[in-house]
Amino acid sequence: MLLLVGLGNPGSKYGRTRHNIGFRVAEFAAQRLGAPLDSTRWNTLVGQGRAGTAQVAVLLPQTFMNLSGEPVGHAARFWKVEPGGVVVVHDDLDLEFGRLQVKIGGGDGGHNGLKSLNQHLGSKDYVRIRFGIGRPTQGWDPSDYVLGKFDGDEENQLEELIPRAAEAAVTALSQGALAAMNQFNGKAAVKTK
Repeated sequence: MLLLVGLGNPGSKYGRTRHNIGFRVAEFAAQRLGAPLDSTRWNTLVGQGRAGTAQVAVLLPQTFMNLSGEPVGHAARFWKVEPGGVVVVHDDLDLEFGRLQVKIGGGDGGHNGLKSLNQHLGSKDYVRIRFGIGRPTQGWDPSDYVLGKFDGDEENQLEELIPRAAEAAVTALSQGALAAMNQFNGKAAVKTK
């Protein structure tokens, strides 16, 4: 079993915020994996499907971002998944809007969801699909920015970017992190028209 985790906050109030891009990408990937998010366990929405020959559980923690690691830790222990078998999709302030970076391990960059995962998985050595949301303009508090909604132009671009990020996650699950890095890292965020 492998785990695909989308990070975000539950509830319609947060649905279209920058902090919830992990949920949106994981939901799209769940469709590709044939993993309907139709059950609840450990305070997370869960769907099970396949990536190539591997069984995959897709998780959307419903604990709010700061406590995301707790249900993921429960799932990892239940299915005996090592950190290297966990793929996490999350928003990242340090990447320009729409840019993807696939990596293994690293710091949390002040991201409370990653801090919680590190604590509850007991490791930083899981695969990350970092989805760039860019930095706020001068004077805009980062907390307010990540909980704000994408603007109209960004939302239009997400129609192309979310499937691309979901493909990166599916590639990491089915072919490994290195294959996903080679295919998705360093590429332009949005195709120029």
